[in-house]
Amino acid sequence: MPASTGVLEASPVLSVEEAIHRAGQFLLDQQDGLGAWCGELEADTTLESDTVKMWHLLGRVDLKKQEQLVRWILKQELPGGGWPIYAGGPAELNATVKAHVALRLAGLPEQNEVLRRSRAAVLRLGGLERINSFEKTYLALFGLYPWDQVPALPPEVVLLPTWFPVNIYEISYWSRAILIPLAVLYGLRPSWKKAAFTVDDLWVNPAKKRERITNFQKGGAVWRVLFLISNQLLQWHEKLPWKPFRRAALAKADRWMNERMVGTDGLGAIFPAMINAVFALKALGYGDGDPLFEQAVKEMERLEMPAAGGLRVQPCFSALWDTAISLTALGKAALPGSGPALEQAVNWLKESEIRIWGDWRIKNPKAKPGGWAFEFRNPFYPDVDDTAQVLLGFQAFYGKPAAYSIGAYDRGLEWTLSMQNRDGGWSSYDKNNDKAVLNHFPFADHNAMLDPSACDITGRVLEMLAGAGLTCKHPAVRRGIAYLKKNQEPDGTWFGRWGVNYIYGTWLALRGLQAVGEPLEEARYQRAGAWLISCQNPDGGWGESCRSYDDPSQKGRGLSTASQTSWALMALISLEKMNEPAFRKGIEYLLRTQQQDGNWAEEPFTGTGFPRVFYLKYHLYRTYFPLLALLEAREFLKE
Repeated sequence: MPASTGVLEASPVLSVEEAIHRAGQFLLDQQDGLGAWCGELEADTTLESDTVKMWHLLGRVDLKKQEQLVRWILKQELPGGGWPIYAGGPAELNATVKAHVALRLAGLPEQNEVLRRSRAAVLRLGGLERINSFEKTYLALFGLYPWDQVPALPPEVVLLPTWFPVNIYEISYWSRAILIPLAVLYGLRPSWKKAAFTVDDLWVNPAKKRERITNFQKGGAVWRVLFLISNQLLQWHEKLPWKPFRRAALAKADRWMNERMVGTDGLGAIFPAMINAVFALKALGYGDGDPLFEQAVKEMERLEMPAAGGLRVQPCFSALWDTAISLTALGKAALPGSGPALEQAVNWLKESEIRIWGDWRIKNPKAKPGGWAFEFRNPFYPDVDDTAQVLLGFQAFYGKPAAYSIGAYDRGLEWTLSMQNRDGGWSSYDKNNDKAVLNHFPFADHNAMLDPSACDITGRVLEMLAGAGLTCKHPAVRRGIAYLKKNQEPDGTWFGRWGVNYIYGTWLALRGLQAVGEPLEEARYQRAGAWLISCQNPDGGWGESCRSYDDPSQKGRGLSTASQTSWALMALISLEKMNEPAFRKGIEYLLRTQQQDGNWAEEPFTGTGFPRVFYLKYHLYRTYFPLLALLEAREFLKE
């Protein structure tokens, strides 16, 4: 941490030490009996809507549960009709179509006022002509959408060898886990239960329903033509009575899913892959009572949780992530009596280390296993971001490099270094997963086909490597620095892939660079500080809406939040701007807005799943990030 150049007077509202103690105690109280933290992970209503569909397709509708899901969906409707994909956002087409269909399945009559509004919103947003490939498939399962309008995704894709330029391991882990079950559905086209209604009134131009598919992912004319031709050839292939490789493809897809579901939280441990796996297993003939099928359904049920006014569905469990950051914050806080709880957390993290080879091995065959996943049980998919954060937690707990040189730590460090990409950065789950041509693939309209290097992850890894004793002299560190320099925006900021957005990316990039000894007094980095100060809100906090992913002019703009204010403050500390009035005002904002129980309120979504498509609200972000910021600011503040 940089040396202080002065002291600041803390806010008279609440002392920094008292705020730290309250926040630390609140966070300690959230620890579960195993030693882990797992805060609620909130997303948009697409999850509740798809859950209603799932129960209807399975013929297992629980009327009480359905009523609770519907109540939550209705509660999130926008005043003008439609549903957003993040708190405070505008109506979004796919979310609105999903909600409309779910409400129809749940029994709302066609002339219901909510349905009238949602129908108008769907048409205003472009109609069924513009929905994404996932929703097209789900509607086709109910007979509500023509299969010919679903982009071709034959199951034979699983047979493509890894040396082939296009294969399943050239796409991101989450897309792989989502699309393989969808390929099974495309190949089998099951028809379990036709809906008792139609959605013909959701087409802006009903004639489009009978036309060939044309709404591919945006891209160059050459790629558009190529995929149009490919799609037509593949759909022609589907009409042939003889498909020589179909049985082998379905069998391999079946085995692939089975291998990655046993002993896990579900396929990929994320909602879209898990629900698709339930549908695919049913299509493959796994009936009620089959152990694997029932376990897949049970894992979906585990994602449900009561919420005010209904039932909410989580996209996954953020257990390893929340535990690692909580350990980092509480390890630095060193609250009296917290030792046993932190030791329990460390032991739980050690036990959660992944020691088997996963999909990452395909593109990184020489590396040995060692790392951590995001969820409770997702052994095929450890990720660099979580592994780096776990190692930072170990560093905070043990204090000195000689003390935390343990087996799990050493293996995690070695695995992380092995995952560095050719461009010098680090991505999440796979190495060199950056084949841009795949972004033009028809099913790429979920905007997350690839897993390229990310500035935020690279910054976190550099911070961890510095804690492990690596400096700018280490080749991996030098390459990481060069990657961040190359990807810095003209105004000094960095894009945030996994958090909203430029505030998040800028914080982590600066934090990593400062930790490894990069001279941040250079003008290029000082521009980042000037930008942060320029977008501080009048109340002293910082905020940035998910809207900045669609409109970069909105970067750094939004309602103040505790988490984003904390990121901005820690970025200013990295830049040694603790004497700036903005820094003092930011600290005062955190002190003024802390609640009596030690927590902070936070409504906006500040986590990112897929930029422009899927956002997250981590309910513990409002706790451990302000705690970290206050801890790091404490030495520069005079009580």
